[in-house]
Amino acid sequence: MPIETSITVATEPAGGASLVAVPYDGDLSPALDAPGVPAIPVPVAGLLAHHQAKGEAGEIVEAPFARGEDVGVVLLYGVGDSGPAALRKAGAALARKTRGRDALSVVAPARGPVSALVEGALLAAYSFRIGGEDRTTPVKALEFVVPEQAETDVRHGEATARAVALARDLANTPSSVKGPEWLAERAGEQGVPMRVWDRAALEAEGFGGILAVARGSAREPRLIQLSYEPEDPDGRHVVLVGKGITFDSGGLSLKPTENMKLQKTDMAGGATVIAVMSALRARGVRSKVTGLIAAAENMPSGSAQRPGDVITQYGGRTVEVLNTDAEGRLVLADALAYADARLDPDVVVDIATLTGAITVALGRDVGAVYATDDDLAAALVAAGEDSGDRLWRMPLIEDYAPALESPVADLANVEIGQRFGAGSITAALFLREFAGRRPWAHLDIAGVGRSTVDEGVFSKGATGYGVRLLLTWLAGAAR
Repeated sequence: MPIETSITVATEPAGGASLVAVPYDGDLSPALDAPGVPAIPVPVAGLLAHHQAKGEAGEIVEAPFARGEDVGVVLLYGVGDSGPAALRKAGAALARKTRGRDALSVVAPARGPVSALVEGALLAAYSFRIGGEDRTTPVKALEFVVPEQAETDVRHGEATARAVALARDLANTPSSVKGPEWLAERAGEQGVPMRVWDRAALEAEGFGGILAVARGSAREPRLIQLSYEPEDPDGRHVVLVGKGITFDSGGLSLKPTENMKLQKTDMAGGATVIAVMSALRARGVRSKVTGLIAAAENMPSGSAQRPGDVITQYGGRTVEVLNTDAEGRLVLADALAYADARLDPDVVVDIATLTGAITVALGRDVGAVYATDDDLAAALVAAGEDSGDRLWRMPLIEDYAPALESPVADLANVEIGQRFGAGSITAALFLREFAGRRPWAHLDIAGVGRSTVDEGVFSKGATGYGVRLLLTWLAGAAR
C-alpha cells in the first residue's frame, strides 16, 4: 500500500512531543543540547555504558523523561559513520521501534545525508496487505528536525521512498488483479505524458516479440511509453526500458509450481521504470527521460507460441524461440529496438527480473549490470553504492555469443546445446543485439527484486530495487 506515514519538517521538536529520537555517534556524544530536546534525568554516558551502546547504526537506547504527570521517551539512536547506509539503517530501526505510535520527532545528525535517514524510516514503514487489518501499523507521523537549509534533502528522501513504495505496490499486486492493461492504467496516473500501444497498434508497427509472448493469454499486451521533459534541460536524453511480464507461467515451457508462486513480481523492472518516472520532477532531474514498459502475460494455451517457433522482432530481426520461459528478453528486445530506431537517446538502460542464473551468481543482495560503456557502468555502480541498491558489473563475454546462433533464424532466444551454461551472460548478449551502438546497460534484478525477509528497509515481497539507484544516477548526472 502507499506509505501512510506523514512527513513534516521543523527546526526543533514539536512542543510537548512524547517521543523524540536523538542521534549519538561512536564517541557517545548525543545531541541533547538541541533546542526543544527533553532533558534526560540520568547521566547519559552512564546510561549508554550500561547498555553497552557503541553508537552503531541501528542501536536504540530508551531514556524516559517527565511530562508533567506523564512520561515521555527519548530514543538515543546510533548513526555509525553517518554515511548513507548507516543512516538508512538508523531510520529503519527507528520506524520499526515506533510501530503503532502516533508520532515521532527525529533530530537529524549534524552530518551525513538526511535524505538517507528519511528513506530508511519510510521504507521500513511500508507494508502491503489485501483484506483484514495490518498487524504492524506504522508510525502515523514523522517529524524531522533539521536546519532550514536541509528541508530539500528531507523532501528528496521522501520522494524517493514514496517512489520505491509505488514500485513495490505494483509488483506486489496479485496477477488476478493486474494485467498489461491495468499496468498501463497505473502508469497513466503518475502525472507524465503517456502513449500506449494496444494489440492492433503493436501488430501494425511490428512488435513481434511482445505479441508472441502474449499469444497464450486472454489478456492483451501493451507497450507503454512515459515521457519526462525537464524545465531546465541539460541536453541529455535517457531511455529506461522495463520488463512488464504481469505473470509468467513459463508458457508451454511451464515452470514448476513453486517457481510460479513468485511470478506476480516478474514485472518488477517495469514497475521500477514507472516509479522512477513518477519522481523525476520532485528529484530535480534535468535530463530528458523516456520510459518504456513492455507488458504482456506469459500463459500456456492452444494459441501460445511453441518451442521452435520463429518470430520477427521490431526492426525485422528473426528469433528462434527454443524456450518460451525465456520471454522477458523477447519483449525487451522489441522495446530496445524501438528506442534505438525511433527515440535517438544518448544512453539506454534496461531493467528486468531476467534470469535465475544471476541469483546463483550474486545472491539476493546485489544486482548485476552489463554494459557496453565503461563510464556508464562505473556511474551506475557508484549510484548503487550511494543509494543502497548495490550492483556488480558482469562481463559481456564475446566467446559466448556463438551460443545464440540459430540455424533457421538470426538468433536463438537461449543458448543452444548448453555448452557455456552462462544463462545471465547469454541473456545480456541477446539484448545487446537490439540496443544499437549507443551506450547501453542491462540490469538483471532477478535476485534482488524480491525479499524473503521483513527487516531493515525491506518487507517480504517486492523490494522496489532500482528506483533509488536510477533516481540517484539520473539526479547525479544532471548536476
